[in-house]
Amino acid sequence: MIQATGIQSAAWLLVALPAITAAILLLAGKRADKWGHLLGTAVPIVLFVITLALFFSVKSQTSREVNLHLFSWISVGSFNVDVGFLIDPLSLTFALLITGVGSLIHIYAVGYMDHDPGRRRFFGYFNLFIAAMLLLVLANGYLVLYVGWEGVGVASYLLIGYYYNRSSAATAAKKAFIANRVGDVGLSIAIMLMFAYLGSTSFAGVFGALAGGHPGVSGTAITAIGLMLLLGACGKSGQFPLQTWLPDAMEGPTPVSALIHAATMVTAGVYLICRSAPIFDLSETARTVVTIVGAITLLYGCICAFGQDDLKKVLAYSTVSQIGYMFLAAGLGNGVYAIAIMHLLGHGFFKAALFLSAGAVMHAMNDRIDMRRFGGLRTVMPVTFVVFVCGYLAIIGFPFATGYFTKDKIIEAAFDKGGTSGWILGIVALLGAGLTAFYMTRALIMTFFGEKRWEDDVHPHEAPKSMTVPMLILAFFSLVAGGLMVYGGAVQNWLTPSVGPSVEEGVHTISPIVLTIITLLVVAGGAAGAYVVFGQREVPATAPVGVTPITTAARNNLYADAFNEAVLMRPGQWLTRALVFVDNKGIDGGVNGLAAALGGGSARLRRTQNGFVRSYALSMLLGTLIVVAVLLGVRFL
Repeated sequence: MIQATGIQSAAWLLVALPAITAAILLLAGKRADKWGHLLGTAVPIVLFVITLALFFSVKSQTSREVNLHLFSWISVGSFNVDVGFLIDPLSLTFALLITGVGSLIHIYAVGYMDHDPGRRRFFGYFNLFIAAMLLLVLANGYLVLYVGWEGVGVASYLLIGYYYNRSSAATAAKKAFIANRVGDVGLSIAIMLMFAYLGSTSFAGVFGALAGGHPGVSGTAITAIGLMLLLGACGKSGQFPLQTWLPDAMEGPTPVSALIHAATMVTAGVYLICRSAPIFDLSETARTVVTIVGAITLLYGCICAFGQDDLKKVLAYSTVSQIGYMFLAAGLGNGVYAIAIMHLLGHGFFKAALFLSAGAVMHAMNDRIDMRRFGGLRTVMPVTFVVFVCGYLAIIGFPFATGYFTKDKIIEAAFDKGGTSGWILGIVALLGAGLTAFYMTRALIMTFFGEKRWEDDVHPHEAPKSMTVPMLILAFFSLVAGGLMVYGGAVQNWLTPSVGPSVEEGVHTISPIVLTIITLLVVAGGAAGAYVVFGQREVPATAPVGVTPITTAARNNLYADAFNEAVLMRPGQWLTRALVFVDNKGIDGGVNGLAAALGGGSARLRRTQNGFVRSYALSMLLGTLIVVAVLLGVRFL
């Protein structure tokens, strides 16, 4: 690792600029209403240019790990925490995605939020989110990462609850915040364990100690650290069992959905696992749990997606599923981390394109998002239709679109794990590809094909250029990004210094060519099935489509919320009420009872002090008689 020089020394601007801009927009008040959105949009574009300069600077060096020391944060005895940035292939890859896709979403938001009276506030929150996310991925240690991690949580809470006057938005924001706090407990415990067992929380210190044979650190401790990191990752990335907050996050404006669900927040968990590769490589148990979580979440998201009529929720559950693919790949360990990152990058493009096109539909349909009331939009919104189709082809893995190169590699890697577990993971990944084709084809048909099911007050129209231009750029990269990433092993070779080399050679469980054919047949079957079910019959404008027990369960997110309520929330309420009762009647009751006894006793004793000599004499006589009686009693006994 070398020290930063030249443009690398200015990397701190990546966090400082959006943070300062957010402060300006949120504190300037109405004076910034006319130009706040322009300032908020210009900043991520500048950040993208700076990140590009950093990318070429690091790429031209022999050593691709650069440390930028900023200042000392904590210094207690032998424990020191320095705030700084680690500029390496992994952090730069995420920074390019955040600033690049983030810039396009900001531009889109200018048109989308044009008539919103709180637009300045929105862009302030947006820039705060960008600052926190960049701090998270550029941090040189887990404690600094944790600051960005919490910053992302706060900013997402503000963005999801942007329409705070809607009870549904306020509830969704609280749900996301609480679910993320559960995951954050895991990350904080992991950091404590690192300090306790490895004596450091910096990446260099932790990974160096592990590379040195980690004397005195048991495999159990390493597994515990890995599992706690996984819990933190599940919270941010909406993975099982903390997945239920993510679809509800659709209550925020559509640009928020695109930024959170495509390029930034939900990918933070994948980043955490890949950044912590040296830890997971030493624990087979931790890696196995990661793959199990990914596989469960993959199927969960797919099943829930085909039961939704809200277009944005279909895409949200799709995000849950696609991140499940990334977790599955990351859990396979050595040689597969880069493939998880490749799918993450491709997902950033095609999911952003899908969300922004869904936002354009919503924008044109008077904020309606129920697909049962769409239909036939391809004729009146041709640009949006083309963008959605490009994202659709990429996510289902159509030949030579992005998903074809990235998701298929994950399916291949799952089968190549070998043994029973490899077959199970491979079949799950393959089934997920078919289900993805099914629910995405359903969404495409219900939204853009068939008869027009609009209401009388709706007059759909194409979005303005400030929205369509970013959509078209994302659509283009949705189709070509996969080919560019795999050409000559570009991305895998680039990421090698950060996550290790990719291992693809050797004996395959199933021949890659045969597996590709099988995958394409499964995808075609899923798409054909959706066409038969939804393309060959009329879609009722009000009644649910295809009600079956599975559909009912899918519409209710497989009863995950009901389970959490019954197993976690209700017992928590009962426990809280029991503790309140014990506190009120037991602790407070005991204290208040003693106070009442002393007060009542003193009040009665006070009555004897009446100022009459005869009363005092009588009291003395009675006291004397009692003493004499006691003495006589003792004598006779």
